[in-house]
Amino acid sequence: MKFKAEIDVMPLEALLDPQGKAVTNSMPTIGLPEITGVRVGRHVRLFVDAPSKDAATEKVELACKKLLSNQIMESYSYTVEEA
Repeated sequence: MKFKAEIDVMPLEALLDPQGKAVTNSMPTIGLPEITGVRVGRHVRLFVDAPSKDAATEKVELACKKLLSNQIMESYSYTVEEA
């Protein structure tokens, strides 16, 4: 079976986010001063061939822990669904 995973990787709340700060500081210049607290992360979509959703989820979890996120500086969340 083929499964699709949608993964969001974000900087931890306790850490500075220079990209987010730059975007936040630019909002008033484009007429959007009411937008604040921007944090910039990554979105990853991938496909997994696995015999079950549980097996696909285990593979996605392993990919997040070992490659897609730096757990010291980032958090991640994901969804897995049949493709």
